[in-house]
Amino acid sequence: ALWGSWPLPWWALSLPSPPPGAQQSATMANPMPGAASDLLPHFQLEPQDVYIVKNKPVSLTCRATPATQIYFKCNGEWVHQGEHATQHSTDKGSGLPVMDVRIDISRQQVERIFGLEEYWCQCVAWSSSGTTKSQKAYVRIAYLRKNFEEEPTAKEVSIEQGIMLPCRPPEGIPPAEVEWLRNEELVDPALDANVYVTPGHSLVVKQARLADTANYTCVAKNIVARRRSTSAAVTVYVNGGWSRWAEWSACSTSCGRGWQKRSRSCTNPTPLNGGTFCEGQNMQKNACTTLCPVDGGWSGWSRWSLCALDCTRWRSRECSEPAPRNGGQECQGAELETHNCTSELCSHAAAGPEDVALYVGLVAVAVCLVLLVLGVALLCCRRKEGLDPDAANSSILTAGFQPGSSKPAKAGNSHLLTIQPDLRTATMTYQGALCPRQDGPGKFQLSNGHLLSPLGTGRHTLHHGAPTTEGVDFVSRFAAQSGFRSLPRGTANMAYGTFNFLGGRLLIPNTGISLLIPPDAIPRGKIYEVYLALHKQEGVRLPLAGCQTLLSPIVSCGPPGVLLTRPAILAMGHCVEASTTDWSIRLKKQSCEGTWEDVLQVGEEPASGLYYCQLEAQAVYIFTEQLGRFALVGESLSMVAAKRLKLLLFAPASCSSLEHSIRVYCLRDTPDMLKEVVQQEKQLGGQLIGAPRVLHFKDSYHNLRLSIHDVPSSLWKSKLLASYQEIPFYHLWSGLQPSLPCTFTLERLGPSPCELTCKLWIWQVEGDGQSFNISFNIAKDTRFSDWLVPDSEVGSPALVGPSAFKIPFLIRQKIISSLDTPGPRGADWRTLAQKLHLDSHLSFFASKASPTAMILNLWEAQHFPSGNLAQLAAAVAEVGRQDSALFAISEAEC
Repeated sequence: ALWGSWPLPWWALSLPSPPPGAQQSATMANPMPGAASDLLPHFQLEPQDVYIVKNKPVSLTCRATPATQIYFKCNGEWVHQGEHATQHSTDKGSGLPVMDVRIDISRQQVERIFGLEEYWCQCVAWSSSGTTKSQKAYVRIAYLRKNFEEEPTAKEVSIEQGIMLPCRPPEGIPPAEVEWLRNEELVDPALDANVYVTPGHSLVVKQARLADTANYTCVAKNIVARRRSTSAAVTVYVNGGWSRWAEWSACSTSCGRGWQKRSRSCTNPTPLNGGTFCEGQNMQKNACTTLCPVDGGWSGWSRWSLCALDCTRWRSRECSEPAPRNGGQECQGAELETHNCTSELCSHAAAGPEDVALYVGLVAVAVCLVLLVLGVALLCCRRKEGLDPDAANSSILTAGFQPGSSKPAKAGNSHLLTIQPDLRTATMTYQGALCPRQDGPGKFQLSNGHLLSPLGTGRHTLHHGAPTTEGVDFVSRFAAQSGFRSLPRGTANMAYGTFNFLGGRLLIPNTGISLLIPPDAIPRGKIYEVYLALHKQEGVRLPLAGCQTLLSPIVSCGPPGVLLTRPAILAMGHCVEASTTDWSIRLKKQSCEGTWEDVLQVGEEPASGLYYCQLEAQAVYIFTEQLGRFALVGESLSMVAAKRLKLLLFAPASCSSLEHSIRVYCLRDTPDMLKEVVQQEKQLGGQLIGAPRVLHFKDSYHNLRLSIHDVPSSLWKSKLLASYQEIPFYHLWSGLQPSLPCTFTLERLGPSPCELTCKLWIWQVEGDGQSFNISFNIAKDTRFSDWLVPDSEVGSPALVGPSAFKIPFLIRQKIISSLDTPGPRGADWRTLAQKLHLDSHLSFFASKASPTAMILNLWEAQHFPSGNLAQLAAAVAEVGRQDSALFAISEAEC
C-alpha cells in the first residue's frame, strides 16, 4: 500500500527498493528476535496532535527501530527529503539501530488546505522486512474569539435565595476553559460547598449569603488568549423583620389612670442592601389603671353581750368600713372590748327548779337528735348495699344507658336502672367543714396550698360554673403566688372549678382544650380548686433545639404538683402529619424550677406510669396523674416531615378609604390559633375571605413565598415594592412566633368600584406551589362564618359531678365491675378496647387498677358532648354476648 502510488517522487528514486514480500510482511506479526534485518520497524515515538499559535511553526517527531528509512506523509503527499531532519543512534538495551526524524510545519502550509479538510501527517518507516505506519497527528491553527456568546448579568436576590449566573465563552480551538472571579479573586467550588459550576459553565450559589454580595466575572482562556466578560454586580438584600415586643413599661401613675407603652425594633433581621423596612408601628401605647391603696376603717361596735358568770360582758367590731385593700394599712386598735358588769346584772345564785327543768328538756332533745341521726345512717347503709355493683349480674351490658328504663326490673335489683341520682343539678350542698383547719394524719400535704382555704363549719354551696367576678378573683388570687405568675390575665383563655371525688370537666371554649377529671381521681374528703389555662407563645418561653418544632398549644392545668389517684385526661389539638418514620414526638412538661423536661416519647412504652399519650389525627389525649404545664414538641427525622398550617385571609369590612389591605395568616392548624386570630381581626374590623385552607409545610429549610396576581391594573395598584413576600422558614417551623399577618396593600385608582377579584399564590420555595383563587367584594360587610364558633363547645367552661359525663354514674360502675375481672373467651375489658379501636394501648390499660375505667375515661374525653351512647352500649353488649352465661342473664333481664 505504501508503494501503491506510482510514480515515486524524484527524490525517492534513490531509495533502496523494498525487498520482495515487504508489502505482505507489514501486516504480519513481529518475527522472533534475531538479526536486525529480520525485524519490522516499530515506533518508540509517534507524532502527536499540535496547535499552531499565531505564526510560530510546529514540529512533528517520530522514532523507530530498526529502520533503514523514515519519511513523513502529510495529507496523502510525501514530504520532501530535504525537509526531514534525521538522527541515528543505537538502542543500549537491544543494540538495534534507532532513527529519529523531525519535520517543521508552518501556518501557511496548514492554511492552504484550511476549510477543505483537517491537516494531518503520518510517519512511514522501512526495514528489510517491510514497512510500518505511525498514527496520524493533526495540526490545527489555534484561536479564541473576543466576544462571549452569553455574559452574566447583575442580580438582586433575597438572603438564602438561590443565584445562577450564566456564561457561554467565546468560540475557540482548543475549546476555552472557564473560571469565575469574585471581586477579582478566584471562586473555588472545592473550598466553598455553597457554590458550584455547571457543565454549561454557569455559576450557581445554592443559598445567598451577605458575603456573596460582589462583582462576578467569567474568564475564558486557552493556549492562544484569555478573555474576560463584563462584571455582573450581585446584591444580596435582607428584608427587615420586627423584634419581639418589649415588656410593657410601668404605669405612668402610681395611683389612678395613666399610660404604659412598649416598643419593638426592626432588627430581626435589620434591613440591609436595600431590603424593605418593617411595616407597622414600632411603639404601642395603652391605658392603665393602678389601684390606689385603701386603709382599713372600723365598723361600729356591736351590742354588749349578756353578763357572763364571771361578771364580764363584751362587744366587738370589724375592720370592714372599708376593709384594707391594695396594700392599705390595717385598722389600729382592738377589735374586742370587755367590761365588768354592774352588781344588778351579775348574779351567782344557785340553780332553781326552773334551771333543772331546762336541763332535762335539753337532754331529751339531744337524745331525739341522736336517734334521728342513727335512723338516717341505717337507711343510707341499706341503700348503699342495694346499689353495690353485682359482678355476677351483667344485665347492664344490654339494658341500655338511659337514666330511666320502661322495662320491668328484676326482683331484688329494681333500683339498678330506676333509682338514679339527679345528674342535672346545678349545685350540691354539704353540711360541715369542707377542709379541716387542723392538719391531721390523713390530710393531703401540699407545700403551696393547692387545696381550698379552710371554710369553717356550716353549709357551703359548690358551684359548677364560674361567674365572671369569681373568675377574676380566682385568677388574681393564684397569680399573686410566685408559682403562678405566668398564668394568663383575664378569663378568656382560662377555666376553673371546684372539684371533689365525683370529678368533672374543664374546657376553654373554641380552643379544643379540655381537662377531664374522672370519678375518684380526687381522694374522698378532699376538695381541689383546679384551673385550665392556655398560654400565648410570647408569654412562656419554650426552648427548642435543632429541628424541634412546637406542635401544640402550651397548656397549664393545676395547681402544679397535685397528685391524683387516677389519671386526668388533658385534650388539645396538634398540627403534625403523624408518621413513625418521619417524626420523633415528645411530651414536654415544665418543672417547678422553670425548666422543660421530656416526660414521654410518643409511641414508646412510658418510663413511668404518671404520663401516657393517645395521638390521633387532629388531637392528642394526655393521661397524667400530676398536673402541670405541658406542650407537644416534634423533631423531624426526614425532609418529608410536614406540619399543617392554616391559611386565613382577611380584608376590610367596609369600603371607606382608597387603600385596602389584604392580610394573610399562616398559622399552626390548631383551634386555639384560629380563635386568637378571629378575636384579633374583630378588633381590626376585618372580614374573613372564604374558608380557611390547609398547607402542608415541609422541613426543607425553604421559606414560604406569597404573591398576588391578576389585579385589575386599571382599577387597582399594588403598593408592594417587590413582586412577592417571604416568611422565613424558622418563623413558621419553630411555632414560637406570634400570629403576625403578611399584608398586601392595594390602592384604589378611582371612587368606584369597590369590587376586587384577584389570585393569590402561596408556595414553599423549591417546593410544590399551591394556587388559591380569591374573589371577594370589599364593599360588602359580611359577618364571620358560623364555623368559627363550634356549637359543640358553647356552654359552661366548668362541669362538676355526674353532669360532666355522658355515661350515667351507676351504669359506669356496673360496666367497670363486670369487665375488669378477666372473663371466659376474652369477654372482658380487652374485647371492649378492641371494639372501640383502642387495642393498641392494652399494655397501658393493664398497668392501671381498673383498665375498664381508663377505657371509659378516654371515650368520655373523645366524645363529649356529642358522643353516641347507643354505639357504646352496642359495643358493651357485644362483649357480654361472648360469654353465654352473661348473655343468658342479659336476655332474661331485657
